[in-house]
Amino acid sequence: MSHSHPLIAREGWPFVAGTLAAALAGALLLGAWSVPLWLLFAFALQFFRDPPRSAPAGAGLVLSPADGRVVSVEACRDPFIEREALRISVFMNVFNAHSNRSPVDGQVIKRWYFPGRFFNAELSKSSLENERNALWLKTPEGFDVTCVQVAGLVARRILCYVDEGARLGRGERYGFIRFGSRLDVYLPCGARPQVSIGDKVYAAKSVIARLPAAPGGSAVVGDFG
Repeated sequence: MSHSHPLIAREGWPFVAGTLAAALAGALLLGAWSVPLWLLFAFALQFFRDPPRSAPAGAGLVLSPADGRVVSVEACRDPFIEREALRISVFMNVFNAHSNRSPVDGQVIKRWYFPGRFFNAELSKSSLENERNALWLKTPEGFDVTCVQVAGLVARRILCYVDEGARLGRGERYGFIRFGSRLDVYLPCGARPQVSIGDKVYAAKSVIARLPAAPGGSAVVGDFG
């Protein structure tokens, strides 16, 4: 399934336009001294890029919700729907594309927003203490998947464009975070991770896990850290 968007995320248009205007004005007034302004414009372009993505086909696939690096693959407690779960976390630095995409096909059962702190998003405690926005998704097969946008040390703005009752396709864009942050995905205990800590992943392209054959499967999450 392909979910295409403008090459520059709409959240970035004011930043790209503003830095371009500043760079052009600087070129007229400062000449070669305007180079830092052009570098700022180039940074805005790369940060707010939003490349089109085609989600891979296949039953039970869970896709990465963000571009970045895997920083956690572990059994833990899902604090949102109170269950034991497999958590896979992806850390985005300022050089990653920052569009957030749904890891599965599903309906939004509930949405939560929690104001919080701004610890480094690479740290495990950021999942419970930082500002965050969570979606509880129910897949057509009946699986529960929780996808959480977590603010980071620099990130101060979480954007989510869906609410309870919305239906998302696997790989569909639903939000954005500025600037550098983390995405946590909580999966049922029978899910099998397909990534390890340190792996680079890409939103809507990289398979991070596979769901069990049926809800309530007998597989048990082990220690994947």
